[in-house]
Amino acid sequence: MHDANTTEPAALQPDALHRDTVAITAGRPPHGPDAPMSVPVHLTSTYGAGGRLEYGRYGNPSWTAFEDTLGALEGGRCVAFASGIAAIAAVLDLVKPGGTIVAPRHSYTGTVGLLEDLESKGRIRAVFVDITDTAAVTDACTDASMLWFESPTNPALEVADMPAITRAAHERGALVAVDNTFATPLLQRPLEHGADLVVHSATKYISGHSDVVMGAAIAASDDLAAALVQHRSLFGAIPGPLEVFLALRGLRTLPVRLERAQSNAQELVRRLTDHPALEEVRYPGFGAIISIVLRGGAEPADTLVERTSLWVHATSLGGVESTFERRRRWPAEAPTIPEGLVRLSVGLEHVDDLYRDLAAALDSLA
Repeated sequence: MHDANTTEPAALQPDALHRDTVAITAGRPPHGPDAPMSVPVHLTSTYGAGGRLEYGRYGNPSWTAFEDTLGALEGGRCVAFASGIAAIAAVLDLVKPGGTIVAPRHSYTGTVGLLEDLESKGRIRAVFVDITDTAAVTDACTDASMLWFESPTNPALEVADMPAITRAAHERGALVAVDNTFATPLLQRPLEHGADLVVHSATKYISGHSDVVMGAAIAASDDLAAALVQHRSLFGAIPGPLEVFLALRGLRTLPVRLERAQSNAQELVRRLTDHPALEEVRYPGFGAIISIVLRGGAEPADTLVERTSLWVHATSLGGVESTFERRRRWPAEAPTIPEGLVRLSVGLEHVDDLYRDLAAALDSLA
């Protein structure tokens, strides 16, 4: 029994919580006796008439739980998509026909390919720039409809002056969209720097276990979010309920996964910097992606990825396991990326084991 004079403790408000806590607590059902801790998988295509959803292409409670959580982490309204490229396509579709989109010359090849495809059809005009050259980005944004960028870039790991180029784009009337897949909302929140939209390949760090293909876009305004929802509904780029459930389950552990992966990456950078087989070690100072450039170009880089036992030769990233690949093996990769560049996605294995495996392969090439 409570004393009549006892004051009940005030509930902590979501905006007062650390992001690590938000990742755990957001998107949960109300607490209560026998209430589930997690929103269950809603495997249904049809709802009873007269409500908000009506049909499975328009919404799902499993989507909502994921969207509430990632939206809270990024500080905007989240819309889940079937894949990262589906989310990218929805954001780019906000540009009216004939509009100009400014993007980094070094970007995810799926984004570059989509921009080039849209330009070849006369849908948009694409302008590619060095995203680290703030003056060049500013000039390119004159008469642009959208500035799209990554920071760090994939796979060059270049870092943009996000506040400066965002401000310049807005002064010229352009929307700003940022692919935040590499940094995640735990290391960087572009909406806080004035961006209008954020995109994630939720396949990567958000899900974190290499078992889901999914995407998400987060909007700073209700109007932009509504436009994304309309695109998703009309084009059918909807995620499956099970995929969303798994992505949310992965998102719950993002803080501890990212902390370990980033710690491993920083230690590997320290140990690898002076290795004689390497021409360059690229690391932006945060996150769990490293790019190394081997002396001698493509041949030693191709040899490296075949001589390890722990590091997995694979194209994706952001999982609990460490993966790597020579990026120029893909014809769509930018020709300005060095032939010997190998992108490393550092996982959660013990750093000593990761280093021994990688160093043994590098030693054989030195």
